[in-house]
Amino acid sequence: MRKLLLAVLLTLIPALALAEQRPERPHWSLELKGGVLFPDVDRWSTFYGSSYTPEFGGSLAYKVTRQVEVGIEGSYSYATGKGGQLQHGTTAGEVTFDRAPLSVFVLARGVMDEDQWLVPYAGGGYTRLFYRSDVTGQGTTKGSVNGFNARAGVEFLMDRLERDAAESLYRDFGLQHTYFFVEGRFIRAMGDTTGGSVNLGGTSCLGGFLFEF
Repeated sequence: MRKLLLAVLLTLIPALALAEQRPERPHWSLELKGGVLFPDVDRWSTFYGSSYTPEFGGSLAYKVTRQVEVGIEGSYSYATGKGGQLQHGTTAGEVTFDRAPLSVFVLARGVMDEDQWLVPYAGGGYTRLFYRSDVTGQGTTKGSVNGFNARAGVEFLMDRLERDAAESLYRDFGLQHTYFFVEGRFIRAMGDTTGGSVNLGGTSCLGGFLFEF
C-alpha cells in the first residue's frame, strides 16, 4: 500500500509543480489587428474612389482584474486619390492622406472561466489623432486633434482547438491564452478644414489575434 501511494505521489509531483509555476490568471494582453476604416468625412468616396480604406494596428493592456484592463493602442490607415477644394467641390490633384490615432482605453471583458469559448467585451477612452494630407503641387498639411474612442467585440478562444500547440506556446513564450477576435470601433476626433469642422475618425471593422500572458 505504501508503495502504491508513493507511486501516485511521484506521478502527481510534476503536475503539481507545473500548476504552481503557472500563474492563476494572465496579467497582460497583446493585440494585433487589421481591417477597414469607413471615414466619417463627407464625399470621401468622391475624392478617394472608395468608401473605406485599409487599417492596421495593435495594442498592449494591463489587466487590473481578470475582467478589467487599461491599455494603449495605435493604428494606421492611408488613402490615395484626388485632392479636393472642399469649399468649391472640385478636385485639385493627386493626394495622399495618412491617419494615425493613438488611444488609451479601459476595457471590460465578460470572461468568467479560463476555458470559456466566447468572451464579449466593450470599452472606450481618449484618442489623439495624428494626420497628414499631401496634395501634389499644393504642399503638405499635417496636425493632430483630440477625440474619443468606443469599441465592442467578441473573442473566440483558440486553445481548445489544439491543446498541444497551446501548451507549447505557454512553455516556449509564456502565452496563457490565444484568441481570435472581431471588433467594431468608432473614433470621433474633430478637425478644421477649408470645408469646416469634420470628424477625422470614423468607424472601423477589425479582426485579429489577442495573446494573454
